Amino acid sequence: MTIHTFICNPYSECTYVCTHHGVVYVIDPGMYTDKEKEDVHAYLTAHHLIPTYILITHSHPDHICGVEYLLTLYPSAYIVDHKHPFPQKDAGVVNTFPSIIPTPGHKDDSACFYFEDEGILFTGDTLFRESVGRTDLPTGDYTTLMQSLNRLTALPSDTIVYPGHGPQTTLGHEKQYNPFLAR
Repeated sequence: MTIHTFICNPYSECTYVCTHHGVVYVIDPGMYTDKEKEDVHAYLTAHHLIPTYILITHSHPDHICGVEYLLTLYPSAYIVDHKHPFPQKDAGVVNTFPSIIPTPGHKDDSACFYFEDEGILFTGDTLFRESVGRTDLPTGDYTTLMQSLNRLTALPSDTIVYPGHGPQTTLGHEKQYNPFLAR
């Protein structure tokens, strides 16, 4: 799997472009400025990548403000979120899809995308390095977030976490140092 990270918009949101078994994913397209849009487009063009899927971890504006732009360039890209799963094509393709793990708490529509064969988890604003997403915005709920985090701790400790903001981490690091996960 190849992963390229773009830091976008005033909230320093992480937009990811990754390829997995020949499938191109754009995760949380938060491109806000023309330059951010141009940078993502230039990367895709330079590497001859055409997004097949746009994965949305949750619908806060800083994570979806670039969706319409991408769809104007790549109208066949399929949006996948907590309500819209991957289309069922054939068994060979379906097996390459990440698992969608519902993780409400930061927002009621939050979900993580887990590429089990690679040990990679895209968490949006559910889990950050040594922190978690806030729960004081509409549809956020602290107790629900803690339940979601408990589901994530069942994944292997060597799982690499790519959050919606900030640097990557591992679940093992978070289990040890994140005050919301450490036990």
